[in-house]
Amino acid sequence: MNWLYLGLAIVSEVCGTTFMKLSDGMTKLKFSVLMLVFYILSLSMLSLALKKIEIGVAYAIWSGIGIALITIVGIIFFKESISVSKIVFISFILVGAIGLNLFGTSH
Repeated sequence: MNWLYLGLAIVSEVCGTTFMKLSDGMTKLKFSVLMLVFYILSLSMLSLALKKIEIGVAYAIWSGIGIALITIVGIIFFKESISVSKIVFISFILVGAIGLNLFGTSH
């Protein structure tokens, strides 16, 4: 269940960041409110995940996968640039998050 909470925290954080972009500097109320709702949900789910998952591991996975997913959202929905270096360095982040998941806990 803790990994489900972490997954929901990641998805919620990506939604919150997407709505942050859409809020246009918090000038669009609807998107600003949605941003806050999803960030609160994300941190709540992360808090639940931390009951059983080590904080360093959980935070690395939360932030690493969140970075990769929000980069994909930026490329697909906001037509942001994509380059080999961007892909390589985000891959390094994901490898680190996976490595921590596989080897970072003593359970």
